[in-house]
Amino acid sequence: MNEIQTILIADDDDEIREVIRIHLENEGFEVLEAVNGKEAVARMDANISLIILDVMMPVSSGIDACLELRKNYLTPVLFLTAKSSDTDKVIGFSAGGDDYLVKPFSYTELLSRVKALIRRSQIYSNSPKTENQASKNVYFQDIHINTENKQVFKNDEEIILTEIEYQMLLLLATNRKNIFSVKDIYENVWKESYMTSSNNTVNVHIRNLRKKLEDEGEPNRIIINIWGRGYRID
Repeated sequence: MNEIQTILIADDDDEIREVIRIHLENEGFEVLEAVNGKEAVARMDANISLIILDVMMPVSSGIDACLELRKNYLTPVLFLTAKSSDTDKVIGFSAGGDDYLVKPFSYTELLSRVKALIRRSQIYSNSPKTENQASKNVYFQDIHINTENKQVFKNDEEIILTEIEYQMLLLLATNRKNIFSVKDIYENVWKESYMTSSNNTVNVHIRNLRKKLEDEGEPNRIIINIWGRGYRID
């Protein structure tokens, strides 16, 4: 990371915010701060490389802020929360979050997550298009992917996806009929080594992607689950 990366932190706990800021600045990051979700949305701009949102904040929660931010930005979002249940993680990912860190956490782990999210975002921004994507358009069933603008349409209506959801869909759609295991998906999309704990993360994102793409009453029509093996798009 040659240029200075700017990170926006939103947390109503002054002490937590200050400690995170100090650790990030020691690593060479520029840090902006907000005390609630509403202020985070107001401070957001295209030069910010990562957003760290506490889930529970007054005025506007991290979930509400993420939903609002996702209307205009694909910037990676890291949620901080005191809750660790799968239901809470589903809510966070459904709102457009990219990663989830449960309090209390080590600052070594925080820095690792921050750097991984920024690195992955840069890889997606700078990576050349593959031969399958060269046409700029991918069509299957009633879905149209414009790879040049990273837009997805269903019956000509745009579907808003997070960066992770988009990359998962693109992987499956440009390799039609190929089965991708959870491990395959994780390593291709997250650009990190697979761990067993990654299973739930991938499955939650698949579930969210299906909700956005598939009609009610027609579950698993687009993204097919091959029992015990993985997922594919025909």
